Amino acid sequence: MAGGEFRKKGGVPQGKHLVHTTVVVDSGVYAVVRHPQYLGFLLCVLALVLMSQHWVSVVTSAVGSALFYRDVLREEQMSLTKFGDAYQRYMDRVPRMNILRGTITLLKERHASRSQ
Repeated sequence: MAGGEFRKKGGVPQGKHLVHTTVVVDSGVYAVVRHPQYLGFLLCVLALVLMSQHWVSVVTSAVGSALFYRDVLREEQMSLTKFGDAYQRYMDRVPRMNILRGTITLLKERHASRSQ
């Protein structure tokens, strides 16, 4: 659960909401992709479009997906402002939403650390 990872690793003060994270969380699912919630949304939208196979679904999902992607970019800009270089290093290491690339990168990093 993403919220659990933020509670455990994000330095969220007791009684505060997850948006009050004080540390960049780069473990768990966040070691694979930077925006797992948005990725999940986009995959659900794709599944619904493939099930309905209707042009209205395609149009509305394309608009919704574009708006969500815009939110991803805004969130990243806010995180860069809040966390600075730590978030930039995280962005350099972990892909935005490419789960395949993120998984391969994570496995390579783990293999390299075991070899040392």
